[in-house]
Amino acid sequence: MSDNKFFETGKQALEAQSFSQLIGAELTEFAPGKVLLEIPIKDDLLQQHGFVHGGVISYVADNALTFVGASVLGSEVLTSEYKINYVRPAVGEKLVARASVTYTGKRQAVCRCDVFTQDSEGEEKMCATAQGTIMSISSSS
Repeated sequence: MSDNKFFETGKQALEAQSFSQLIGAELTEFAPGKVLLEIPIKDDLLQQHGFVHGGVISYVADNALTFVGASVLGSEVLTSEYKINYVRPAVGEKLVARASVTYTGKRQAVCRCDVFTQDSEGEEKMCATAQGTIMSISSSS
């Protein structure tokens, strides 16, 4: 599959997720073993202290992990498990999740995702890091 077709398939998958549309998630890079997912930070994504809610950060990490797992296992995947560490309160203009594949087997992939906030000048600060196992649910695997 050409890189452009691969990227378009990923965008279509994200657009099919109503929650992703609700929060404004955008797939900006999707290639085998590499994913970049972004979310503009809006007031309705903040918790009571003015930081991005942990559930939103968790969502972007989980979704980026699953997308990057799908990039090597095929589109029929689910998250088997993941762990997230919040390392700094998230404030800025947007969330940027960068995911990569650490290990790929026949039916599962172990993946990593770092989540950053980006300010109006493009400076990034890590706010979370996650690792997860993505499994194929395809009957052909």
